[in-house]
Amino acid sequence: MINENFLKLSESYLFTEIARKVNAYKEEHPKADIISLGIGDVTQPLAPAVIEALHKATDEMAVAASFRGYGPERGYDFLREAIVKNDFRALGIDIEADEVFVSDGAKSDTGNFQELLSADCVVAVTDPVYPVYIDANTMAGRHIVKLPCTPENSFVPELPTEHVDVIYLCYPNNPTGTTLTKSQLKKWVDYAIREKALIFYDAAYEAYIQSEDVPHSIYEIPGAKECAVEFHSYSKTAGFTGIRCGFTVVPKGVKSEKVKSEKLGLLETISLNTMWNRRQSTKFNGTSYLSQRAAEAIYTTEGKEQIKATIGYYMENARLMREALTDMGFKVYGGVDAPYLWVSTPNGMTSWEFFDWMLLSAHLVCTPGVGFGPSGEGFVRLTAFGTHENTEKALLRISNRL
Repeated sequence: MINENFLKLSESYLFTEIARKVNAYKEEHPKADIISLGIGDVTQPLAPAVIEALHKATDEMAVAASFRGYGPERGYDFLREAIVKNDFRALGIDIEADEVFVSDGAKSDTGNFQELLSADCVVAVTDPVYPVYIDANTMAGRHIVKLPCTPENSFVPELPTEHVDVIYLCYPNNPTGTTLTKSQLKKWVDYAIREKALIFYDAAYEAYIQSEDVPHSIYEIPGAKECAVEFHSYSKTAGFTGIRCGFTVVPKGVKSEKVKSEKLGLLETISLNTMWNRRQSTKFNGTSYLSQRAAEAIYTTEGKEQIKATIGYYMENARLMREALTDMGFKVYGGVDAPYLWVSTPNGMTSWEFFDWMLLSAHLVCTPGVGFGPSGEGFVRLTAFGTHENTEKALLRISNRL
């Protein structure tokens, strides 16, 4: 017998389908110079401080006295303490090291964390949304409520009209590139506390925030440490898409509703921190020592400056794209506090029609918005992770073909 919930999934993952289409076109047109503005992979090399840390860690692994085998399931103390100091206490947020779990990236944890939850939980997601949130819960057989984010509501989702148990929020948002202010996010924290719901807050793109009133962490909002789990990734922050490292914060104050304890024979609450640690120690052998030393390096003085410069490089691409596409007559959202731009398709074209037009006529790859949900129809997502040269070349191609 199989888990029949897998049969409810679409035939292929969005980005797998995009790759299939692009590869088929390349086979037919091997000389085509195709530029990708679609999948959010980075193009700039790792920061020098990170490279230095990787070399040093590799040398340590070559000597018996400093060799490292299995590491702690939560991650090494040196990285978790750096995270606490730089990502939270620097913002005035009191997070403890044993509330931080180092992982191989936010994608894994945002999907895996739902294993702690009952299959009866009702899950709310924004629409459009990162597909992993929906697919992971579809695999578990949960009911999913979609919260439309459209130009009409300025891409700010309305609170659910029905009770939900779990809410996925990603800000800065993937795919729309939009953000919530602190006051807008407070409404969600207040809702979660009132409804005894759990917020999964994906902060993978917080390093790209430029605006002062946009929170870098949900824990900037009072009460969030009792209702929210936060996911972070170094993939886009430091170019770790190939290195694989991130972390999840599970405050000890986030607890279940009262459940019957078989051991004690009474009703009690359970800390999700304890449950997640138990899950990780069973199913995860820890992030590699090399990756964690590399991540630690981004918190050094040199590392911070180098990472800031790389983020600035991508955000300059975003600025160029936003201004050029707007001048061409496109309606563009995002690209201010995020490396993603959400662009309306012209002339009533569907998302996939515009994808085909971009590929066939301009040799450019975008991501069809409908792949992120029904409210994404009529939009495409563009990323700013290319080189300056390719970004300028892509914009010129679009302009010449309109």
